[in-house]
Amino acid sequence: MKRTTYAKYAAAALAGTTVLAACGTEPAGTGAKDVAPLADTITDASWVPKKVTVDGKDYVLPGKAALKKARITFATGTPDPDTGGGESGGSVGCNNIGADVDIRGDTVRVTDLVRTLIGCPGALGEFEEKFVGVFDNDLKARLDGPPGARTLTLTSPEDDTITLREEKPPALKGTRWSLGENAHLILTKNNTVTGSLGCNTFNGKATVKDGTIEFGRLATTRKMCAGPVMKTERELAEILSGKVSYQQEHDSLKITKAPGRSVTARAE
Repeated sequence: MKRTTYAKYAAAALAGTTVLAACGTEPAGTGAKDVAPLADTITDASWVPKKVTVDGKDYVLPGKAALKKARITFATGTPDPDTGGGESGGSVGCNNIGADVDIRGDTVRVTDLVRTLIGCPGALGEFEEKFVGVFDNDLKARLDGPPGARTLTLTSPEDDTITLREEKPPALKGTRWSLGENAHLILTKNNTVTGSLGCNTFNGKATVKDGTIEFGRLATTRKMCAGPVMKTERELAEILSGKVSYQQEHDSLKITKAPGRSVTARAE
């Protein structure tokens, strides 16, 4: 399954960003035989940065809005030397970050880190600066807790740490999936679907089975909306018809009607 790319920054898109490079020692070897490789374990989840500890002082992610936005994912791959950032990263609650990550044994090497430069207020800005300062490094990783509720601790050579909590993926059914401005859908356990196409609301049958969703004919309201909105509504209605395939990756849901005809929704 192809992993969602949170931050792959081309050089032309780096206006207003800063680039930070990292260096360090050679990564460690492999772990114990009876334990799943770290690379497989942490790349199969989304992580919420909860706390950064620098020089013995704790900095906690502040505010509900930041907690809702802050997510980090790890993806290994071949770095592109001509492109800043990489397949790993996400948000620390304010700015977006991207980096290349190499995971060997219990070592997570973060390099070629980039981030946007939104001005972040007070405690959130301080938390982000501390996070980036520790994250851009060769980090020793430790996992604690059962699957679905794990804590990932990353420790720098200076013994500063980042503590992240595993985020449980939202359920396919019962979650409100945003399809864009004012558009959304909710799949229910009773094989129905409700939502909005952006202006008009809809409901109908929707049966989920073996990686597919089969939509029945959708009943919609008949409001007259602005031209561009109506065009978007028609396109969404065409995708949400008949049998479609879907892929859920963490908090994203990609619905594909045919090659070149798909929509990606986000869990709200």
